[in-house]
Amino acid sequence: MTAPTATAKLDQVNQKFYDRLWSSAQLVNPEQFNTWPTVEALCSEATDRLELGPGLRPRLPIRDTCFVDISQPALTALARHGGRVKQAAIDSLPFDDHSFDLVCALDIIEHVADDEAAVREVARVSRPGAAIMLSTPLHPEYWTPFDEIVGHYRRYPPDQLLDLLQAHDIEVERSAVFGMKPQSSLLLDVGMWFLRTHPKTAMRFYNRLFMPIALRRQRELQLVDGLIDTDQVDEVFLVCRKRCH
Repeated sequence: MTAPTATAKLDQVNQKFYDRLWSSAQLVNPEQFNTWPTVEALCSEATDRLELGPGLRPRLPIRDTCFVDISQPALTALARHGGRVKQAAIDSLPFDDHSFDLVCALDIIEHVADDEAAVREVARVSRPGAAIMLSTPLHPEYWTPFDEIVGHYRRYPPDQLLDLLQAHDIEVERSAVFGMKPQSSLLLDVGMWFLRTHPKTAMRFYNRLFMPIALRRQRELQLVDGLIDTDQVDEVFLVCRKRCH
């Protein structure tokens, strides 16, 4: 399989998986996530907000926030709740330079073939001094079939992630351990088998059982200055700033 063909195939996996997921899911309000205290503080100084790839799990306040996603079912639901929506890819955003004070892209850049272009676009539409919230899985050696099912292109070595951000004038201010993936490998294996063989049943269980449990079991984000010790960390949450020149 050639690289372009492999890229196109994974893009199709992403589109199919998330259209199917969001077509049968209910919107979760951002206040229900452990990111909300951080978001609420950042929103106090941000009048123009953008969230990329939120699906039906937005972290920024829905009303008057701009949302970009590849999934039309997700955008339709967000628009009904007052979001300003556009269907587009993260590596080609339909906004002018320096449009936003706060940009959120959680669990996004690992899904994009050209992550360099994606981060460049995030930086381009961010104003100098803007807050940028990111999250992504770490450590290529942690790769599992779960990454394939949800459409990941990569996991990042921590140093490579920092280099990518710094190359586009994005500085990490704070960080925390992140993620809602089940810790049980058996549960993951069962879930992936259902996704492959009985996708409608799997989506029903995800929406009605797993997501409510995961929300209840969230731990408070323990943010520290700079980058956390990433040893044995599966996924990282980053609060960053666009450098001022």
